Amino acid sequence: MADYKSTLNLPTTDFPMKANLTQREPEILKKWENLDLYHQLRELGKKRPHFILHDGPPYANAHIHMGTAVNKILKDTVVKSKTLSGFNAPYVPGWDCHGLPIELNVEKKVGKPGQKISVDEFRQACREYARSQVDIQRSEFKRLGVIGDWENPYLTMNHTYEANVVRSLAKIIQNGHLEKGAKPVHWCLDCSSALAEAEVEYIDKTSSAIDVRFKVVDETAFLNCFEHVENGKGSISIPIWTTTPWTLPANQAVALNPDHDYALVDCDGKERLLIAESLVDTVMQRYGITNYRVLGQAQGQAFNKIQVQHPFYDRAVPVVLGEHVTFDAGTGAVHTAPAHGVDDYIIGKQNNLPMDNPVGDEGCYVAATPLFAGQHVTKVNDLIIEELKSHQALLHLAKMTHSYPHCWRHKTALIFRATPQWFISLDENYLRDKSLEAIKTVKWIPEWGENRISAMIANRPDWCISRQRTWGVPITLFLHKETGEMHPDSVALMEEAAKRIEQGGVEAWFNLDSKELLGSDADDYRKCHDILDVWFESGVSHECVLQMHPELRFPADLYLEGSDQHRGWFHSALLTSVAMNDVAPYKAVLTHGYVIDVEGRKMSKSLGNVIAPDTIIQSLGADVMRLWVSSIDYSGDIFISDESLTRASETYRRLRNTSRFLLANLAGFDPEQHLVPADDMLALDRWAVNKARLVQQEIIQAYDAYQFHLIYQKIHQFCSVDLGSFYLDIIKDRQYTTQENSLARRSTQTALFHIIEALVRWLAPILSFTAEEIWQHIPGKRHESVFLNTWYTGLVALADDAVMNAAYWEKLRLVRDAVNKELENQRAAGQLGAPLEGAAFLYCDAELKAQLDKLENELRFVLITSRAEVHLANSHMHDGVATEVPGLSVRIERVIDEKCERCWHRRADIGKDSTHPTLCVRCVENIEGVGEVRRYA
Repeated sequence: MADYKSTLNLPTTDFPMKANLTQREPEILKKWENLDLYHQLRELGKKRPHFILHDGPPYANAHIHMGTAVNKILKDTVVKSKTLSGFNAPYVPGWDCHGLPIELNVEKKVGKPGQKISVDEFRQACREYARSQVDIQRSEFKRLGVIGDWENPYLTMNHTYEANVVRSLAKIIQNGHLEKGAKPVHWCLDCSSALAEAEVEYIDKTSSAIDVRFKVVDETAFLNCFEHVENGKGSISIPIWTTTPWTLPANQAVALNPDHDYALVDCDGKERLLIAESLVDTVMQRYGITNYRVLGQAQGQAFNKIQVQHPFYDRAVPVVLGEHVTFDAGTGAVHTAPAHGVDDYIIGKQNNLPMDNPVGDEGCYVAATPLFAGQHVTKVNDLIIEELKSHQALLHLAKMTHSYPHCWRHKTALIFRATPQWFISLDENYLRDKSLEAIKTVKWIPEWGENRISAMIANRPDWCISRQRTWGVPITLFLHKETGEMHPDSVALMEEAAKRIEQGGVEAWFNLDSKELLGSDADDYRKCHDILDVWFESGVSHECVLQMHPELRFPADLYLEGSDQHRGWFHSALLTSVAMNDVAPYKAVLTHGYVIDVEGRKMSKSLGNVIAPDTIIQSLGADVMRLWVSSIDYSGDIFISDESLTRASETYRRLRNTSRFLLANLAGFDPEQHLVPADDMLALDRWAVNKARLVQQEIIQAYDAYQFHLIYQKIHQFCSVDLGSFYLDIIKDRQYTTQENSLARRSTQTALFHIIEALVRWLAPILSFTAEEIWQHIPGKRHESVFLNTWYTGLVALADDAVMNAAYWEKLRLVRDAVNKELENQRAAGQLGAPLEGAAFLYCDAELKAQLDKLENELRFVLITSRAEVHLANSHMHDGVATEVPGLSVRIERVIDEKCERCWHRRADIGKDSTHPTLCVRCVENIEGVGEVRRYA
């Protein structure tokens, strides 16, 4: 028997079947580094339009987690796809390097500043710690395959950045948005500092809920507030309800709603209580009072300025009016401590109430606080309750679980506490209104992001930007020692401070001798030693990075972060940009959800459900993780599990195998010599190229819309169904058995070449390592990296009026599916082995027959059967099986002819050529003759 294997065009390639990503990816990273790929891209993009994705700085602390990895992969996918779309899309990564978490980590190592270590040494230790964390995270981000300017990132602790933060604040001051005041702010007792809104999270807490009597001082004046009131018995009180007993020492008033009706209730003839009319029954039930009657009614505004007695201090406080008083709980009367609540503060200002803050920085009452001096607010509630009891002021006591603000770092309950702080005013100079208008100019992805951030801006208090910590950018103001007012030349002085910080870092301010800048004024002024909120620092990156970096532009085309940044970075960036420039810092904002496990739980070491990015990379490779990221709908919660990663790994293998098949069948193909013009290609090959063209249009559209999960689906569908189950299955015979340089073979190689050129680019933003590997195995001259290209333009359209147009081949796919179904039925019944053992008889109507006849004797190659015949259904008696294709029935017969040793088709003409007794005539012609002619498939 002759060996005909050498006469076949069998696939061969150096592109390995086994990905071995954990070893191969670091090699590709080294290659990119040697190519200086990022700067090659910048050189290539000089004349292109810009697309700027501005990187929100992750915090320089600890290894990256899955949420950070997802974020960076999504950003990298955007940047790479925009580069392929012909944009100059630089990516400048950044890190947030100041703030409390770094301070706390450094404190653990070296002690608190001013104790075991000097403040200057402490700051230097913080700087070194942050730098070490940046180095760790940078290597982890690079390992994910993210391409960026890693050698020149922006760091909020860079001297230039620190100086420009100061300049940003000066610009905000110049525009009239900064003010100082002793407003109540969220105060963390562990941090000993004010917190920003973005640093607050709400966790359930169990508190003592108490009802407290505030006795009316002048009962006659009080009763005169009613138009009609019956006589009753007992003292008159206005009860309040609160879950923060510790704030009662700071009480300065009781607030009522001016427009709501209040009822004076006689309680079993023992006392009279003023309660919101709508709450009378509920309150009486809470107090356990069954015998009660209403003596009179009046609106809240009637009681304005009525004096009531503080429950345990010897002072009278007024009744004040406020629309913030609600009736979903309590009594309709609100205990008011202007130092311990935003609404209380506003009411206090309106009514000139004392701003009495008896609580010190560490959470203890100051020495001048009667009864409770030195007591910590978290431990004083029981003492206060006992004091209320001794004064007969406690009406009711219960435990209540409710949502309460906590520090997002320490998970400890916060207090509201008024301290002298610096605020960006939301309502002075219309910053709130301008910000709400700016939001409308931005494209929010998903759309609900617009309503979310709008509600946050509309309802938030003024922004407290000052902190009482050590490691951060200072508020470089000189304040008058007596009045506390800013120096009249503050903006100019801040520029001088910025110049010094630019040279010596933030330390330059803290070590500055005031006389150097103020001269003789120095005796009258003191330096402000507060530092800025880190959200302010990162928020002004639009000024410190976008406006300053030569490759970037303001505003950014896109900000892309997790959905929590509506109250974080998106929020602070918006407010500062509008305060400085009257515009939003971004044209579009894209958000993604949290990474959670399949049970809906956040990743937590204590729960044991953490899947670290490094673990995935070491076992599966970064490309599998990138493919998993592309497969998810990131707009909601992002579920991760071993199962979802396994699915991604299986899909990766399919995509890799498809790519390998394409490359293997391009062996011996040189596009400069062998590329077949589109008009000369076989009809099926033209369809395949056109199908790739249509898929590419959808993929580019999905990339532009940031719908990466659709790209995942479309590429998978194209490789598995359009190619694997149809086109590649059909062309194997032609590719392997026709002559090496025949039009039949070079036509299919041309199609495969066009497809792999397109496919490798579709994959590049997602499977970056694998695409680079594929790129090196594609024949023909090309750039050193796949990323130095744009989308492939060699996909030629198939005209709609072509005889075998796209619609024609879609019809053929349905016919083939119907035949395959019957072939499978015969195989399952044991009547048939391989499809080439079968002969297909198709019975159809005249219209379908005319379409199938166009393939002439090549229909069998499309059906992958050894014979194929088409007959009019109404002119032939048949026992064909009806199919889902209208007007088509199919009958499969087993072919009894011999099997060609070379092409495996079963043909009656095998052995006709005595020289090749085991071959069919077609194979003999392909070996020794001019070669078979294929026109269609």
